[in-house]
Parts: sequence; structure tokens; C-alpha cells
Amino acid sequence: MNGSYVAETRVRAAAPTRKVRRVPIPRVWPVKASDFYALLGGNALLIAGMWIRHGNLRELTTPAGIFTAIGELCALYGTYLVLIQLILMSRNPWLDQVFGQDRITDAHRWVGFGAIWLLVFHAIFTTVGFGMGVNTSPVDEAIALLTTYPYVLWSAAALGLFIFVGVSSVRAARRRVSYETWYAIHLYTYLAIALGFLHQIFVGVDFTTDQLATLYWIALYVVAFGILLAFRFGQPIAVTSRHRFRVANVVEEAPGVTSIYLTGRDLDLLPVRAGQWFRLRFLTSGDWYKAHPFSISAAPNGRYLRFTVKDLGDHTGRLQRIRVGTQVMLEGPYGAFTGLARRKARVLMIAGGIGITPLRALLEELPASRGNLTLIYRASSPQEVVFREELDQLASLRGATVHYLVGRRGSREMPTDPLEPRALRRLVPDLHERDIYICGPAGMMERVLSGLRWLRIPSAQIHYERFSF
Repeated sequence: MNGSYVAETRVRAAAPTRKVRRVPIPRVWPVKASDFYALLGGNALLIAGMWIRHGNLRELTTPAGIFTAIGELCALYGTYLVLIQLILMSRNPWLDQVFGQDRITDAHRWVGFGAIWLLVFHAIFTTVGFGMGVNTSPVDEAIALLTTYPYVLWSAAALGLFIFVGVSSVRAARRRVSYETWYAIHLYTYLAIALGFLHQIFVGVDFTTDQLATLYWIALYVVAFGILLAFRFGQPIAVTSRHRFRVANVVEEAPGVTSIYLTGRDLDLLPVRAGQWFRLRFLTSGDWYKAHPFSISAAPNGRYLRFTVKDLGDHTGRLQRIRVGTQVMLEGPYGAFTGLARRKARVLMIAGGIGITPLRALLEELPASRGNLTLIYRASSPQEVVFREELDQLASLRGATVHYLVGRRGSREMPTDPLEPRALRRLVPDLHERDIYICGPAGMMERVLSGLRWLRIPSAQIHYERFSF
């Protein structure tokens, strides 16, 4: 990389202006949550109908048949949940728009655990049912199935991988591993699905007795993997090829907090809203295989994208020293934490720590008139306040109000929680007349959300973004 290019692309955010330059906004898809629920429910009924059409109700006449039937249904619906899980992992913009990342993350978690439990029950009930049918113990039957039945050993390996991934997703375990390790473990999901598919296609009841059902299940796999490939791989490659993102500058904002500026080609044609986030993959020898989620911390302007990163002691520390000129692959934009969710003319934004990043962009982009925008910024110390100068400038230019709540809870200066319900109501008396956007550490967010529920703020007016895997 020659020196002239670096000099030409080194950029720094200008002072906030009264009018943000408009760039294309992400497309709003004409779909609703009910459309997804109807599609999922219809397929669930179709799976049950095919199982009945195969004459499996006749199995319910004996105890062995009942156990075997339960095992079969657990296998079918466990597999169905696995395929739904693939779609949830795809970062599909339709799902992102309708549900938002927090609800998708919650669904991903519970669908994953549900699939694992159903597959575990499939193994248990099938083994017990087969054993009862031939008068052998469950242990002897399990050994016989693993050593003599085709592809059962493969399915056992798949189940073991699913359980391994599931255990790593338990919150207590997840807190003990880095993002990179957690992400690498989850890649084993694909191997588990491949092994399970081979077991299903060669010995599954639907595949061995009904060609129509076989084609139906193959179509489900093709659709799920097709969506995954299109949005997890195709979309990032297409966006990166078009815009050719590079690091233009790296600026320290506060101790341990750094802003990374990206430039590229035709950024004025990149559809993105303030409040959205991307996964960044820096194409260096040590980082190309790692992708981390970061919100943009300045409103889109067609000239650069800014991401502000806090050093959390993992891969984020390396990003503080990323070199100017480094090529970057972007996945996104994602998230429904945008002005599109706004219902009221007035808005309250509550930020904690580095959670200021998407809210700083929203403060710059949201339509405003004097008194309509209020920001509460919670930090434990003055050193943790990021963008103070920019926030003050934006407040002055846009007629917004900014409250800095700085200090440790329980200290002499701040003996109580400044975000508890009554304190919030004193600070912003018209809470019920505002949309409320919240972003910050998990503990702070849970306290604020609980307080807003206590104040009976309608859930449609509350929008939040959690920091999560």
C-alpha cells in the first residue's frame, strides 16, 4: 500500500451538521410476523399428516409401538427445528425487519435447545421401543443399534455434536469463552446436520416408504441451506465486491475505545440506517476468519462508515491497532433498532457505556424539533463517556437535551440507581409520550426494562439492542 493512498483515504468525522446527507435506506419488505407463523405452522401440520398417512397410528396399539412412535415424531420435529435454526442463522433481512435481532436471538436460543431435546428424546424413546419389541434391555438395544443398524453411529455422532454446541450456548458456559471460540464451536452445527441428514435419508421412515415425502424433506433442506448460503455468504461477498471497503483511519476516542473509519467505492449507494450494525471481517492473516458485530456510531453520510470499538480483552483489542488500508468484508446491515420503529413524535434514548454507539447515530439522524429528542447517558466514570463533544454539538444543533449520569452506584455522589423508575420519571416527566430506545450492558438494560414495565410504558414504544453473541 503506497503512502499517497493512505494519505488520501485518512478521514476524520466532521462536526455534526444540521442536515444529514441522505443515503439509500434498506428496503421495507411487505411481510408480517403472521406470515412466518402461518408458514411454519402449515409445514408442522403437513409433517404430522405425512406421518399419519404412512400408517404409523397403527403402532399405538402396544407399549413398544407407542415408544417407537414418540421417537419417530421427536425425530421429525427435531429435524424440522434444526432446519428452522438454519434459517434463523441466515441473517435473512426479512426476519431482521419483522422481528429484530433480539427476538431472533431469543428464538435461535430456544429453537436450538428444543431441537436438541427432541433429538435426545428420539434416541431414548426409539431405543426403548425397539428394545421392548424384542425383549432386550435399553442398554443392549443401544449397543445393537450402534453396531449393526446402518448410519445409527453417524446419527449418534451428530447428536453428540448438537449437545456439545448446546452446552456451549448455556449462559454460564458462554461467559467463560471468547467470542471466537464460541463462534468456532457453532460451526460444528453444520457437520452435525450433514451426519444427521445421512441417517435420515437412508433409514428415516419418510425417506424409505414415500417418494413424495422424500422430495418434500429434500426440498426443506435445499430451501434452508439456500437461504443460509444466500445471506451468510452471497450477500457479504456481493456487498464487499461492490464497495471495496478499506480502513481509512483509526482514532482513539477514550481510554480503551477506538473509532475505525471505513471508506470505499460508491458508499452513497449503500443502503443503511442509523442504529443498524454490521459484522466486520478484517482481511489480514490473523483476522480474516473472525467476524465481529459492531453498530455504526455516526449517521450514514455516503463518505465513510464509522464503528466505535471498546477493548474487551479479546479480538477487540487487536482492532485498536488495525492498519490503515486494511481491506474489510462487511456483512449487513442488520437490525431493526432504527427510526423505522418510531411511533411517537418525541424520543428518549438511554445509553450505558459503549452502548452509546448506535444512539449517537440515531441522535444525528432522527427527525427532530426542539425538545423532541432526549438522551440519557449513563457511565461509571468521566473517562467512560465517549463522544461528549460530538453529543454536545448535536444537542445544540438539533435542539436536543442530553443528561450525563456519571458515577458509581452506591457512591457518595450517586447513592441510588439514577435509572430507577421514579428517577427516570422525574428526569423525563413525559415518558409515556415518547418512544424509548435503550442500549447498554445487560444488567443496566434489564433494570431499565423492568422499570419501564413498572411504569406501564407500552411495549410498542420500547426499542432495545442487547450486546450478545
